[in-house]
Amino acid sequence: MGAGAADAPPEEAWAGASVPMISTESSDPHSSEVAAMDWPTLKDAVRACRACALHVERTQTVFGVGDEQADWLFIGEGPGAEEDARGEPFVGQAGRLLDNMLAAIGLRRGNDVYIANIVKCRPPGNRVPEPTEASACRAFLARQIALIQPKLIIALGKTAASNLLETEASIAGLRGRTHDFEGVPLLVTYHPAYLLRNLPDKAKAWEDLCMARELMVKLKGVQA
Repeated sequence: MGAGAADAPPEEAWAGASVPMISTESSDPHSSEVAAMDWPTLKDAVRACRACALHVERTQTVFGVGDEQADWLFIGEGPGAEEDARGEPFVGQAGRLLDNMLAAIGLRRGNDVYIANIVKCRPPGNRVPEPTEASACRAFLARQIALIQPKLIIALGKTAASNLLETEASIAGLRGRTHDFEGVPLLVTYHPAYLLRNLPDKAKAWEDLCMARELMVKLKGVQA
């Protein structure tokens, strides 16, 4: 999640759990309506959403933040306590680490970078989103991706990777290679909150970031 280390559960605590997944097919009768929304309408729809139980305890929705035409799209799990209070993803201790990770490869929040989450409301206790909760947000995230048209998606952590790639594979089994999300290249790395609790894996995350930077150079070269 976008929470700080004190708020977000370590990935290993739920590594074996079943993770809700985003499907490219939706039974939601409103998904076609969402698929036609522009940015202002989509933001209003998310703000007013009552599709799952997460709306009951939220302070506010956390839509996402950044360059709406970004080449880089980073997707995490969901808002934590500080994100719920401020309405912006990744603003706690894990968010500061994410900003440092971006800076390490020459990026900056809001400058050719967009940051979003699988769900737009904070799950109680910062638990992993339930399948119904992830499903309720699926069309919103899909529309964000369609509007941004990123060149590269970075899945931050197991929940994001499992939802986007529809797999129960571990982070270790997913990182280090390029995946595909509906035609967009996707790489998997560790969630910043996990890295705060597992410092040795920062070296692996750096490898992932270097791979992402090299891939982006190639992608921009092909499309130039």
